[in-house]
Amino acid sequence: DFVCTCDSDKSITKTDGPATCSKDECSSDPCGAGQTCADPNPSPSSLKDFTCTCDKDASVQTVGTAATCEVDECLMNPCGMGQSCEDPNLSYASQHDFVCTCDSDKSITKIDGPATCEKDECSSDPCGAGQTCADPNPAPSSLKDFTCTCDKDASVMATGAAATCEIDECSMNPCGMGQSCEDPNTGYGSQHDFVCTCDSDKSITKIDGPA
Repeated sequence: DFVCTCDSDKSITKTDGPATCSKDECSSDPCGAGQTCADPNPSPSSLKDFTCTCDKDASVQTVGTAATCEVDECLMNPCGMGQSCEDPNLSYASQHDFVCTCDSDKSITKIDGPATCEKDECSSDPCGAGQTCADPNPAPSSLKDFTCTCDKDASVMATGAAATCEIDECSMNPCGMGQSCEDPNTGYGSQHDFVCTCDSDKSITKIDGPA
C-alpha cells in the first residue's frame, strides 16, 4: 500500500505504483535564447505541443520546435565593398529583401544583391602628377577609357594610360659646370634639342651635348 507522489505536483499520487506525473517540456529549454517557451498541456500523454515564440516578434511562433526568429540578411555583407546594406524587414518570413546602395551614388540601389555602382577610374590617380584625369563613362562595363591630359600642354593626351608630358632635358644638367643649358621645346616629341652655351663665351654653343 505504498504511495507515489509527483514532485512537480503533490496532488498527483498513486498507490502501489508510479503516479502519472506532468511533464513540462519547456524545462529543457528547447526554444533557446531569444524565445519564450510555453507548454499548454504538460501531461505525459501530450508531447511535442510546446510553443516557441520569438521575443522580438510575437507573431513568429512554432509548435514542437524552436522558431526561426529575426534574420538580418546584411550580417553576411552581401553587398560588398563600396556599398551599404539595409534589411528593412528582419522577420524570418521576409527574406531576400535587403537593399544595397552605392556609396558613390545613393540613387543607385538594388534589392537582393549588389548594386552596379559607378567606378571612376580617376579615383586611383592613374595619370600621376602634372596631368589631369577624366573618366567619360564611369560605368563598371566601361573600363580603360579614362584620359590623361598634360597640364602644360592640353594637346598631349593619352587614353587608358598616363600621357608622356613635357620633358625638360636640362633638368639633368647635361652641359656640366661652366655652361648654361636651354631646352627650347620641352614637348615629349621633341628631344635631343637642348643647347649648351659656354658661360665664358656665349657664342660657343652645342646642341644635344656639352659645348
